[in-house]
Amino acid sequence: MRFLLTLAAAGAAIVAVPALAADTAIPDGTTLDVTATGKVTRTPDIATIRAGVVTQAPTAAAALSENAARMSRVIQSLKGAGIAERDIMTSNVGLSPQYRYQENQAPVITGYQANNTVSVKFRDISRSGAALDALVKAGANQIDGPSMSIDKPQGALDEARTEAVRAARSRAELYAKAAGLRVVRILSINENGENDGGSPRPPVMYMARAQKAEADTQIVAGETDLSVTLAVRFLLQ
Repeated sequence: MRFLLTLAAAGAAIVAVPALAADTAIPDGTTLDVTATGKVTRTPDIATIRAGVVTQAPTAAAALSENAARMSRVIQSLKGAGIAERDIMTSNVGLSPQYRYQENQAPVITGYQANNTVSVKFRDISRSGAALDALVKAGANQIDGPSMSIDKPQGALDEARTEAVRAARSRAELYAKAAGLRVVRILSINENGENDGGSPRPPVMYMARAQKAEADTQIVAGETDLSVTLAVRFLLQ
């Protein structure tokens, strides 16, 4: 009995193969390829900023030591501003000699420059400006950003996907009507790419000052677009 069941299963598999091949074949008719983009607008809820400390000293050890001390104060100021450890990440540490160049002479090392940069994620954009001011007071002398983004963009991206399919079908209906045909169904959908709402900004450098700033730094979120582009193939008859 077990032998007969095995043969029956094998026979079913053999019969199913040509049926699958027939389903994947393009049916008779005209195919139309349409590329469409769906877009939604959201207010960013994440601001990412790179804060760094650059120090110079006659020796490498002195440059690194001073840099470490200042960066420690910077990190403590971030934590004091309510930034969680998971949102503070070291992105670069460097040490390089500084040279003096004179004509017809070999370069001479005059000292060393150390740099340490952390990437900081602000989940409350309204408080990020005050945190930046605190960073500068703590010793940060380089700040790049901000880069605005959406923390959980998938819901918005799914809306953009729905909009892209709707736009593609509308365009296909237009072409079909102009050609005296009708849209039968969608044959395939390929996602070409997505923009998840990240918006890099040009770098901005703040130089540390001893005196209190006359006005607090303000970071404004504005709005950002999230988009998805689809390539959709339609069958027309």
